[in-house]
Amino acid sequence: MKKQIKNALTPVQNTSLVAARGVSDDASLAQYIQTVQKFPVLSASEEYEYAAQWTQNHDENAAEKLIASHLRLVVSVAYDFRNYGIPVADLIASGNMGLMQALQKFDPDKGFRFSTYAMFWIKAEMYETILNNWSIVKIGTSANQKRVFFGLARAKRALGIIDNNLSDEQTKKIADFLQVSESDVTRMATRVGARDVSLNAPVGTDTDAPDMLANLTDEHQAAIHDLLEEREFRLTAHDVVRRHLDALPERDRAIFQARRLDRPAKTLEVLAKQYNISRERVRQIEERAFEKLSAAIRAEVQGI
Repeated sequence: MKKQIKNALTPVQNTSLVAARGVSDDASLAQYIQTVQKFPVLSASEEYEYAAQWTQNHDENAAEKLIASHLRLVVSVAYDFRNYGIPVADLIASGNMGLMQALQKFDPDKGFRFSTYAMFWIKAEMYETILNNWSIVKIGTSANQKRVFFGLARAKRALGIIDNNLSDEQTKKIADFLQVSESDVTRMATRVGARDVSLNAPVGTDTDAPDMLANLTDEHQAAIHDLLEEREFRLTAHDVVRRHLDALPERDRAIFQARRLDRPAKTLEVLAKQYNISRERVRQIEERAFEKLSAAIRAEVQGI
């Protein structure tokens, strides 16, 4: 959908306004902001006229004027979200994409200002950008979680809460303020307060210090060659058992597996009913299968 929208607005895209190309440092960002501020703010009647021309006639010139006049709105919203750790330039780029989506879906005959409608799409795109880049673990998957993520700081300011570790009472107040569950508040407050840390980051401020990965405890005390030998032995033993188990008669194998290998194991009574034999006969078959299997395995191991 986004690709189709960009293709539909080729003249706008070529001006590098909507895509915010070239906004890679403070100087170019400042230049971009100066550029978008030169575009005139449209009146309600002008908005309607340009939107109608685009909707009815696919007038790209009208679309460009409508989009250009609202680029400053995107910049304003981007600066509102600048404290989430995402570069303002990236927020502007995503917000501009939302602006294009707004134009694609806007119906001027419903009586709303384009700026009001566009604000929803601009924020939606910025929300996605922030959530997708906040952590390598996806957060904010539900509407309530997103509400907490973006409203937690505002709620704490409104309620006069300065603690990072929320008490049960504070959690309840925030949940009531945001109209979400207390579990959503607790979960998101924990996630927001714990940012991703690279295992290759040095411990402390010394750049020559070992990284965090080097300080992780190795729970394997044995040497690597001993671990590989142990793994190879387990694989070989599994293969030996499987081959000799397959060599047993079908009923003997099934009963042995049901009694010794399955979890939970089947009772003698269940197997007796299944095979229409006595419980004692089931026990005898089990013991016979075990003896045959043990003898075959011992013989092969001794011959190696």
